[in-house]
Amino acid sequence: MLDIALARVIDEIFSEIVIAPAFAEDALELLRRKKNRRLMRATRPITHATVPLLHSVPGGVLMQQPDRAPLDQEERRVVTKRAPSEEEWKALHFGWRVVKHVKSNAIVYAAADRTLGIGAGQMSRVDSSRLAIWKAQNAGLSLAGSAVASDALFPFADGVEAAAAAGATAVIQPGGSLRDDEVIAAADRLGMAMVFTGRRHFRH
Repeated sequence: MLDIALARVIDEIFSEIVIAPAFAEDALELLRRKKNRRLMRATRPITHATVPLLHSVPGGVLMQQPDRAPLDQEERRVVTKRAPSEEEWKALHFGWRVVKHVKSNAIVYAAADRTLGIGAGQMSRVDSSRLAIWKAQNAGLSLAGSAVASDALFPFADGVEAAAAAGATAVIQPGGSLRDDEVIAAADRLGMAMVFTGRRHFRH
């Protein structure tokens, strides 16, 4: 149930679509005041979806099962000399929840309670990072002190270096690269905290 307290928070930020299992009457009244805001009621839990995702590709069809891996059962292993602060942990958890649903190669810059920039669908993870940075800057959002979430491993240190240059101080990623040691060393050199989850989320 989306109540009035949450509706007030949502109303303070830019939002075009709000989806909830149900809306309290006073929340509905408040959210309807903004022109062109679409309010939708989810009739079944999205996380329980079992229908395969179908994508048209040259020469055929790509079928992908919905990613229903429970995030709370994944590991969170600190691999850098510095562990995340409490605020960074919140931002890392938030960013990881978002990046799971973004098309690969996905990079998400996040704060503890909001998404700051998203880059997706690029051939290069660094390009996805640059796209996310550009989107955040274009929206007038600072990435200073942000956390960056990557749906897959960083194959080279340049992705972490780009994140640090943008202002990120913490990273969450699956790990598993042949160059993990180089990536971790770069994070240590830049004073960043890095967490491995051991699981990749890939969405076509």
